[in-house]
Amino acid sequence: MHLSILTSDSVPEASRPVLDGIAADLGFVPNLAAVIAASPTLLAGFDGLRRAVGGDSFDPVHREIAGVAVGVAVDNAYGVAFHSTVLSALGMDQQDIKAMRDGAEPRGQVHGAVYAFARALVLERGAVPQEVVERARNAGLQPADLLQLVTECAFATLVGLVDNLAGRIELDEPLRPQAWK
Repeated sequence: MHLSILTSDSVPEASRPVLDGIAADLGFVPNLAAVIAASPTLLAGFDGLRRAVGGDSFDPVHREIAGVAVGVAVDNAYGVAFHSTVLSALGMDQQDIKAMRDGAEPRGQVHGAVYAFARALVLERGAVPQEVVERARNAGLQPADLLQLVTECAFATLVGLVDNLAGRIELDEPLRPQAWK
């Protein structure tokens, strides 16, 4: 399905304030948001989830690890590039980023548990095997942390659905160095 990257001239009026907020936060309007903007309802949901997962209540590295895990699991090139770019900016080791992009866990007990939980959550449609949950708990993740991972995974899945529906959304210039596949 062809989904267009909308411009300020073609975006529905109801989407303009949300896109302005995204631009204010990120410094630009990502192509993914410009595609989603065709539906003011979907854009509002996207932005609400984006803001919720971007808050201070959750470790940003864990959030981005979950984003890569989901992106790889659902074959979401845009999400993998985006989350890889953010992980690089957060200082994550490039070897770990490459491993995740290849479908393997990053090093470290907690990082590996986050990746495994996010991947299982998506692939098992929420029926995460008990041993994966126990591993996360043994790594120090609390139920609240796992529920926050659910929110990130829901957001990353939404991004993947749109990217896959569109047959791959063109990567924004800042994401191109982390293009996947």
